[in-house]
Amino acid sequence: MKKDEIPQDPSPLDKFTKEVCYAVDEKGDYTTALSRGWQVKADALGITWEEAQARTANAREKVKNGEASPILFFMELNMMDLPIVAAYTGFWQWTVKRHLNPDVFKNLSDKKLQKYAEVFDVTVEELKTANLNAA
Repeated sequence: MKKDEIPQDPSPLDKFTKEVCYAVDEKGDYTTALSRGWQVKADALGITWEEAQARTANAREKVKNGEASPILFFMELNMMDLPIVAAYTGFWQWTVKRHLNPDVFKNLSDKKLQKYAEVFDVTVEELKTANLNAA
């Protein structure tokens, strides 16, 4: 792509960041240039964001219905999966999966809950009560 052909489509991140792209300049050499955005990429990010919001809403409902522990909600809210939460907490993946069960969750020690709270950047009390309407 030539330097003057780099997309400059406005995007939701337009006011916050620019993307570095490689392009060919007038001499035929590779150089870098900034792009405001690209509509195709903005559309793809929009679809991904909608999916993330739907997953969070689904997790919220599962917690409200007693089908999952608040850990699931905070995982989805923070766009984390089992391997990531396990890595940050130091728990095995199967242990985190077990803690997603509300019956197991309610019996967790404050020490274990504190690890989750730190990962999700909430207090232990917020983790326990999972004020789902505020998030």
